[in-house]
Amino acid sequence: MANAGHGCEPEWNETFLFTLSDGTSELSIKIMDSDSGSEDDFVGKAIIPLEPVFTEGSIPKTSYNVVKSEEYCGEIRVGLNFTPEELTTEEENHGGWKESSY
Repeated sequence: MANAGHGCEPEWNETFLFTLSDGTSELSIKIMDSDSGSEDDFVGKAIIPLEPVFTEGSIPKTSYNVVKSEEYCGEIRVGLNFTPEELTTEEENHGGWKESSY
């Protein structure tokens, strides 16, 4: 197994934090190779549906197809955790408005 994102079977072991907008239903991962002295090349992309992680709270590392021009180019393994944004008590009870004492 290659290390640090190099070779034919790169392994990144990275953690990323994303803030999702309402209505977001999928995560699109664009995979590029790194070339010395020239521009990086597009290898392919993977689309990950987010409904399972919203429902379960997390999904273990799962393989997703990487495609380029609708052709299979390999797989990427990704695990996901979903942490809903916590609202403060004031936002929950008053929709962001403060109660008047009058």
